[in-house]
Amino acid sequence: MFNRRAHNRRKPAPRARRELPALNWRYLGAAAAVLVALGAAMAGAAALFNQPIQTVAVQGRFQRVAPGDVERVVKASLHGAGLLSVDLAAVRRALHTLPWVDAVSVERAWPRGLTVLVIEQSAAARWGERGLLNTRGELFDPDAARIPPELAQLEGPPGKEGLVAQRYLGAEGRLQAAGVRMTALRLDARGAWEFDLANGVTVRLGRRQVDERFEKFMATALKLVTQRGEDIAYVDMRYSNGFAIGWRSGAAARGTHGGAHDA
Repeated sequence: MFNRRAHNRRKPAPRARRELPALNWRYLGAAAAVLVALGAAMAGAAALFNQPIQTVAVQGRFQRVAPGDVERVVKASLHGAGLLSVDLAAVRRALHTLPWVDAVSVERAWPRGLTVLVIEQSAAARWGERGLLNTRGELFDPDAARIPPELAQLEGPPGKEGLVAQRYLGAEGRLQAAGVRMTALRLDARGAWEFDLANGVTVRLGRRQVDERFEKFMATALKLVTQRGEDIAYVDMRYSNGFAIGWRSGAAARGTHGGAHDA
C-alpha cells in the first residue's frame, strides 16, 4: 500500500526571483564623463611637468673627472626625454663608463633640470701596467694619462687583487708611521710575499706566517734598514730565529741576524 500521507505531501513553493534594479544610464554617463575629464587632466598635468631638460648641475670634488665630460655624457643619454620621462638609471649607467667615476647620483631638479653628484674613485695603488686598485681593493681601469706615478705598484695572480690590496693597506700605515714608505708589494704564483721600500730595500716574507714575519721585521730589522738602507739590497725574514741581510756589495752579512731558514 502506498503511504498516502507521504504521497499527499505538498511540494515547497518556488522562491520568488529578485528583480535587478534598472540601470540609470544618466548616472553612468556622468561618471564616465568625470573619468574622462580626470584622465585628460592627468595627461595635461604630465605634459605640463614633463618639460624638456635644459640644465644639468654637476656637483662633486673633482681631481680626475672633468665636469664638462659629465655634462656631455648626461645630455647624450637623454635622447629627447622630458623631466618626467627621463630614465635616471640609464643616465647613471652612462656616467659609470667615464674613467675614475666610482658612484653617481642623478635627481630631477624642477622644472627643467637635473642634478648630478659624482664621487671619484680613490686610488690606493697601481695594479699591473694600466690598472688601479681603490681603497676597497677593487680593480678599475683609469685614463692611462692620469695614473698617479707616486702610487705603490702592486702585483699578484688574477683574482687576488683584493687580498694584495688588503695587505698593502694594512702595512703601509705602519711603515709610514715608522718613517719609511712602501713602493711595491708582490704576491707570486706560489703564494710568497715581498715588498720594496722607497730607499731601495726589498723585504722578503715568504709564504708562511706572513703576518708574524712582518711584525718581526717591524720590531727587529726596521731600525737597521732606516739607518743603513743605502747599503742593504734585501732583508730576508724567512728564518725562524732571525733574519738575513743582503748587502749591496754582494757579501751576505748574516752574523747575529741569521737563523734557520723556514720559507
